[in-house]
Amino acid sequence: MPHRATSRDVARLAGVAQSTVSYVLTGKGSISAETRARVLRAAEELGYTPDLAARSMRTRRTGRLAVVMGIPTSDPVEMLTGAASVARAGGYTMEVHGVDGSPAERTEQLLELARSGQYEGIVAFAPVHPTGELSTPEGIPVVATADFDEEMHAAGDLADASPVTALVDRLAALGHRRFLHVAGSADYASARGRERAYLAALEQRGLESLGVAGGEWTGEAGVEAVRALADDAPPLAVIAANDLIAVGVMRGAAERGWSVPGDVSVTGWDDYEVGAYLSPSLTTVAGDRRELGRRAMRRLLAALAGEAPPLDPTPLNRIVWRESTAAPVSTRDDRAPDGTSGPPRS
Repeated sequence: MPHRATSRDVARLAGVAQSTVSYVLTGKGSISAETRARVLRAAEELGYTPDLAARSMRTRRTGRLAVVMGIPTSDPVEMLTGAASVARAGGYTMEVHGVDGSPAERTEQLLELARSGQYEGIVAFAPVHPTGELSTPEGIPVVATADFDEEMHAAGDLADASPVTALVDRLAALGHRRFLHVAGSADYASARGRERAYLAALEQRGLESLGVAGGEWTGEAGVEAVRALADDAPPLAVIAANDLIAVGVMRGAAERGWSVPGDVSVTGWDDYEVGAYLSPSLTTVAGDRRELGRRAMRRLLAALAGEAPPLDPTPLNRIVWRESTAAPVSTRDDRAPDGTSGPPRS
């Protein structure tokens, strides 16, 4: 039977006294933010779960936190898993509640949860009125994130388009001078941001753009964008707004007899698992939704402890370089020094 982590194990890994672990998990004592963070990281790493029933009897606290969600347009499991892991490491259980309607209606549903007395704190992933306007019961902190808009489309850090600039820079360094962007739906902040970043990057670097095509999150949009290109378009680099569009671009290139990445380099966004198993495998941008959930829950635990919210300097989005991007055939050396061609894997 596997060993179940104890508070003594957490204390040993964090390099603190066992009493310090107890103070962190019960909110008692004067503990520095740095020590508190170290203890919570150790608890999360070990999978430590305190005896919540015993703690509730001792402290008369519920040990329960609520997460409120709108109706998401993508799978929220990773985000909720990240939030739950931080809550568990902090000695809490987490429950998820769905809310719907306008921001005002969502706010009222959130307030009902706060007034119920069942929860010590609440994280709102659904857009609500700013927390400063919430008349929450005393001692019930609410962390409202800016990660989704009113339609539950990605916003905030998840919609950060700066990787587009990095994609253009790397492809230009490989020898690409001609680009195409196949955009997603303009109803999404993420699609609008990626298009703006693409246009700005090409203008600032004096690169040639064959325009912006698409406008839907579909593979067909990628296929049609390539079909519309002139016969002399390659060598070309295509920045697709998501992986499904990128797969359509690859299909369209194959229909025209253009090789990927020899004639056309292709990048996507979202890092769908299948992208790693395509031939060629797809260069893409991965968004760390699990870390998004962790960050929101860390902010709530800091609020419960009366501490400043932790800083989160690391971007959520990162580029995963794979085989679908390389130097164009006309500019590629016969062999790179290591016997390969194309950008390094991340």
